Amino acid sequence: MHDIKHALALLQQDARPAELTGMARFGIDIDHRLGLSMPAMRRAARTLGHDHALAIALWDTGIPDARIVAGMVADPAKLTSRQMDAWAKSFTSWDVCDQVCGSAFLASPLAWGKVTVWAAQKGEFVRRAAFALLATLAVHDKAATDERFVAALPLIEGTAADERNFVKKAVNWALRNIGKRNLVLNAAAIAAARRIQQQDTRSARWIAADALRELTSDAVQKRLRE
Repeated sequence: MHDIKHALALLQQDARPAELTGMARFGIDIDHRLGLSMPAMRRAARTLGHDHALAIALWDTGIPDARIVAGMVADPAKLTSRQMDAWAKSFTSWDVCDQVCGSAFLASPLAWGKVTVWAAQKGEFVRRAAFALLATLAVHDKAATDERFVAALPLIEGTAADERNFVKKAVNWALRNIGKRNLVLNAAAIAAARRIQQQDTRSARWIAADALRELTSDAVQKRLRE
């Protein structure tokens, strides 16, 4: 059991303030950030171990690096629906959103339900969380049926007109990951991309073109047929 002071001291050891300007160029929110690298955050999480109370304390600091580590040390089984909603609503940077979706949220039994709920929300990062989580489930949820992913395609189609950069990129990411899961889902995702193309908004055209380029590529088709 580690206390929050010890955890923050551990993170401070690897702070890289000189990296913050460069991180900002990638659209990362650098407010209150320590500038830790991903390997350093993973190392800290391994040292701290799974500790849900500590994860909440780390989250409550508001430090982006600490929040990424919080996602790694949280116990997904102890995450409540309210807690997941609160964390999603407080995302202010795409990297924190994506990392937490790929750690604590991915492993939560509530994950699939949150995809649907968050996709309907207006907030940019809550909506991004829906599709970042869906994209991650498409890679890591080996037990999910094809039908579950096909049922998620209307969420993607319904959000394709959202012009906000961090939303449209996550929508595209989810569509591509579903289409790379297997041949059945590849065909379903390609059909969805063609329907999105017909929406004829700038973001829909970009999402569709980028997804079709990858999903119909020789490399993806060959891998799925092997």
